[in-house]
Amino acid sequence: MNRTNDGIGGAYGAQGSYGVHGAPLGANLLALRSHNTALVLDLLRTAGAEGISRLELAERTGLTPQAVSKITARLRADGLAAEAGRRASTGGKPRTVLRLVPEAGHAVGVHLDRDEMRAVLVDLDGAVVDLRRAPLDLGAGEEAVLARVAGVVEALRVPGADGTGRGGRAPLGVGVALPGPLDHEKGVLHRVTGFPEWDGFPLRDALARRLGVPVVVDKDTNAAALGLAVGGEGGSFAYLHLGTGLGAGLVMGGSVYRGARTGAGEFGHQVVQLDGRPCTCGARGCVEVLCLDAVARGDVAEAARVLGAGAANLVGLLDIDLVLLGGRTVAAAPEAFVRGVGAVLAARARREGGGDGVVPVRVAPGGVQGVAEGAAQLVLAPLFGRGDA
Repeated sequence: MNRTNDGIGGAYGAQGSYGVHGAPLGANLLALRSHNTALVLDLLRTAGAEGISRLELAERTGLTPQAVSKITARLRADGLAAEAGRRASTGGKPRTVLRLVPEAGHAVGVHLDRDEMRAVLVDLDGAVVDLRRAPLDLGAGEEAVLARVAGVVEALRVPGADGTGRGGRAPLGVGVALPGPLDHEKGVLHRVTGFPEWDGFPLRDALARRLGVPVVVDKDTNAAALGLAVGGEGGSFAYLHLGTGLGAGLVMGGSVYRGARTGAGEFGHQVVQLDGRPCTCGARGCVEVLCLDAVARGDVAEAARVLGAGAANLVGLLDIDLVLLGGRTVAAAPEAFVRGVGAVLAARARREGGGDGVVPVRVAPGGVQGVAEGAAQLVLAPLFGRGDA
């Protein structure tokens, strides 16, 4: 497949091309991730349907007009860019403007929870074109879980496509998000809370072999946080996910913070009650077990208060600008959680040096499928120059 430093080869693997472990290659990701190409693709995406001229692309990227012409020619040849009309020029002939073709490529995002999975198929703009939900027993064993994931992913379809569901094209890749801890860089699971049998399992490589496309694995909270950052949430914020477990995704200065060993964000297992009830992680009095116990007995106000105590610790430690709440449990009573967490933060975690000092709390956009959409961004974000993915 043809590759250059400034362009891309095929947007998708040619018929008969093979990628990792001999599996059919879904996309020439190495070529698509060319730094200069990513700059151009990102500007095309942000320009939207109105498009952007080659001259503007050169001015905003700092590339030469010749380099921009080379990149855009390849993008057009691969169907990723198209003309969006002409724009009046200050001198000379009108400029041709280009736009991204969102339907030219798709990515899959999968959220594996302890008892269910959600999968979405998104276009290059991140818009969901198909979604599936299915029950899942994360403790059923690797073969059963892999078969379940593969079946749901392969059932995703682009509306109006041919029998393959995607016009004969494989997705660019599959992003998988699930509870941690795990090694994001190697795609290997560690002792997933409540499911120690997954410790050391190479989920990324196992799924890549089965699906035949590149796979990226990350924690559910990190994936959701990435999706929020790509979607426009700026600054430094914490995404707190309360579902069957509790965790945090941290965005610092616009980038997802994973830590030196990709283990950051194990928010639910901070101990807030030394003699508290035993948690599935082995400790006692963790925020997660106290919060979920309150939910189980129907005391949402207490659950929100406990969650707020953990959030206040996090805000005090990291001086973040915003707390976003998500997950199935939050979705069942969003106003109560925002009110309860907000009250604790107002009392315990006021910022200094600007504004009224109150750290805002709100429900994260995206709803219950926000993690799955963020998982798809694990594949898409690097194509547009988001290296934190």
